[in-house]
Amino acid sequence: MYFPWVGLLEQIRLSNIFIFYDDVQFSRGSFSNRVQVKTADGMRWLTVPLRDRHLGQLINEVQIDNRSNWRHKHRELLSQAYANTPYLDDMLMLVDRVFANDFKCLADLSKASILTLVDYFGLADNTSFQDSSMLHIQGHSSQRVIDLCLHFNAEMYLTGHGARHYLEHERFEAQGIDVAYIDYSLHCYPQEHGKFTPYVTALDLVANCGKEGASWIAGMPVSWREFIADQLNKEEIL
Repeated sequence: MYFPWVGLLEQIRLSNIFIFYDDVQFSRGSFSNRVQVKTADGMRWLTVPLRDRHLGQLINEVQIDNRSNWRHKHRELLSQAYANTPYLDDMLMLVDRVFANDFKCLADLSKASILTLVDYFGLADNTSFQDSSMLHIQGHSSQRVIDLCLHFNAEMYLTGHGARHYLEHERFEAQGIDVAYIDYSLHCYPQEHGKFTPYVTALDLVANCGKEGASWIAGMPVSWREFIADQLNKEEIL
């Protein structure tokens, strides 16, 4: 993800090993190259332009289109959106730290934006970061994730909510691996521009709360059976 929302940081906080899944197919419309920002004029997108993109391309193959000055545009939008926040300078410092690098590959930019936020909030003291492309573990779908877990002798696999549509949970359990979903905290913190929403870049948390924002990064794991049952109950209510 590009300057991701707080939910991803909650997963990292709970992880001993966090794997950047960089050698899977890039999905148009994903958050690999874009994120929302809350402004006085409503929600706006920060989108990193891409070049020479083609169907089936892996995330670590996708190239950034640096022919336009998108960094300046992103920084200006952020400067304006958070002009009145108490930690504007902290937020812009993190942005400048990432933008100081001449990234060519989207995966490198996204990873740097994540790690910069992680470092700021002090979330990575007990976390090792790995790239799936460097582990040389083949396969696909649930089996590849299982093999990645086995490679690190993992006892639990923690994932986001989207995985419930395709993950084969029992196959993990057959290998002695518990599956858990992140129960996002979605805690309200002081935020500019109207009604609170958690679904924006974590730069929002930086600008509004500074390093104290770490206390709002508080999601917890929930077993997959409990999570699936809860999701089904919500669907029945709807």
